Amino acid sequence: MKATRLLGYGAAATGTGIVAYGVYAAVAWAHYGHTRPDRRPRDELLDRFIPNPEVDEYHQLTVDAPAPITYAVAKAMDLQAPLIVKAIFWLRAVPAMLRGQSSRPQGPRGLLEETLALGFGVLAEIPDREIVVGAYTQPWHQQVTFQPLPPQEFAAFDEPGYVKIVWTLAAESLAPDRSRFVTRTRVVTTDPEARRRFRRYWAPMSAGIILIRYVSLPMVKREAERQATPEQQTAGVPTASH
Repeated sequence: MKATRLLGYGAAATGTGIVAYGVYAAVAWAHYGHTRPDRRPRDELLDRFIPNPEVDEYHQLTVDAPAPITYAVAKAMDLQAPLIVKAIFWLRAVPAMLRGQSSRPQGPRGLLEETLALGFGVLAEIPDREIVVGAYTQPWHQQVTFQPLPPQEFAAFDEPGYVKIVWTLAAESLAPDRSRFVTRTRVVTTDPEARRRFRRYWAPMSAGIILIRYVSLPMVKREAERQATPEQQTAGVPTASH
């Protein structure tokens, strides 16, 4: 009887999760393209590359550490350390693993290093403050590849059938011992067919992408505050990595 009840609870929870996910995907589909960048802080670096996005995800968190420390920690963060994030990446990598390909190189890897290894390129950087990386791709394919572009060519690139993606890591100084960590992602497509395809992709897949952002922000906060000793807060200098 107890086992039957537990199975019933499990089935109910699974059903509720499926319904909730379906509702989220429907809302994401309906809201796609309805961005309001003017309601968020302006980012002049980001505006150089995608000024009028179809997707504009903005996430921020206040950190009790100097901006240079927060920035260094964000760039070096091992995004796949949390189990929930690792599970999301594992699920996305299942098709590649079925083809006999490795889902990820062994050992920890910093967020920026891993992103560049995937094919993104650095578009702009203000040392100790902000970095913008970008690529063009077709994410609806089973085997996704990211292609970089020189910064001077990125904004004008309009070859049909592609999605252009840029994202930032930034640490805004609020005080000598306090900063605001910001990560922002923008997407624009190069033609109506690519828009239709990406919209179909984004509606269900964005839930995992946004969840990763919510998990990563507290990771940066905890590690930056751990590194920010009183002496380092006074100097505003990040610690060496170990």
